Amino acid sequence: MKLIRFLLIILFSSGLNVCADINLEFEKWKKNFKIIALNNNISENTFDLVMSNTKFLPNVIKYDRFQPEFYEDTKTYINKRTSNKKVSKGANFYNQNINLIKSIEEKFSIEKELLLSLMGIETNFGTYVGKMDILSSLATLSFDKRRSEFFTKELLILLDLIENKQIDYETLYGSWAGAFGFFQFMPSTMLNYAIDYDKNGSINLKSNIDAYASAANYLKQIGWKSNAPCFYRINLSNKIPKKYLNVSAKKLHNKMELKHFKKFIINAENIDTKYDNLKIAIITPDKDIIPDADTLNPAFIVFDNYEIILQWNRSLRFALAVCTLKNKFKNEIQ
Repeated sequence: MKLIRFLLIILFSSGLNVCADINLEFEKWKKNFKIIALNNNISENTFDLVMSNTKFLPNVIKYDRFQPEFYEDTKTYINKRTSNKKVSKGANFYNQNINLIKSIEEKFSIEKELLLSLMGIETNFGTYVGKMDILSSLATLSFDKRRSEFFTKELLILLDLIENKQIDYETLYGSWAGAFGFFQFMPSTMLNYAIDYDKNGSINLKSNIDAYASAANYLKQIGWKSNAPCFYRINLSNKIPKKYLNVSAKKLHNKMELKHFKKFIINAENIDTKYDNLKIAIITPDKDIIPDADTLNPAFIVFDNYEIILQWNRSLRFALAVCTLKNKFKNEIQ
């Protein structure tokens, strides 16, 4: 018993030392990052004002290593995010904001169903935008080694937006990854696509007006085509060469016109022949996360619009869920 107690004390003390070491290393990193920020035209006043209270957040590292996209199979992932309850809530939100949503659809030529789908999956129609201190989240991920370069860039962009009074730093609470607002924009997305649509002098991505216009502008600028296909679920023949099967969202390879793939698609008669000349890729999304998953099931053919959603969030399952929910809304709203 005494031995066990002694070992627990040693383990607890070691844990405290590790935490202390990490926090010391984080403060050192912050001093070095300040030099980088000042060299990128961030004033010392702005840096000290917004970065002085940033902290290393261990939970952010945990969330980064254990994202649903990394462990949920496709069926589970999609069903969780496209339930009848979600559709009903989205329809209610639409009815409460129908004039705004229709005007945004007309202005930007982006379907209302797609905007509802993205908002529903990202923040449950604005009811859960995240409670993490975004500055600390981005600082933690910049300090971490896994994707330091990416998050350092995002943090510098956010500081620049604060410097130029385009966003109020006191409102910056969102996701563990540094995303913000009703559509979960990263700082680079804010910089490039966010719009002060109500012309009040600042961009507020937690207001329906600016958030909806910004999301529609983003989708239009990156190439979404209204009323074009996103994906079809298919049954594949086991004769299909494995080189055509995409399991990663990083880059879809071996794309060809649909008509060349039809000989490998058992249920090809379910796909409209007007798409025969469109280039498509085939994805088998379970294979990258489930080692013993069926190689050919589930399988999907995906079109250009699907790849547009991958630019929003580079996850095969996320893009499938967005397009699935979009299609469900077509039957629910006018």
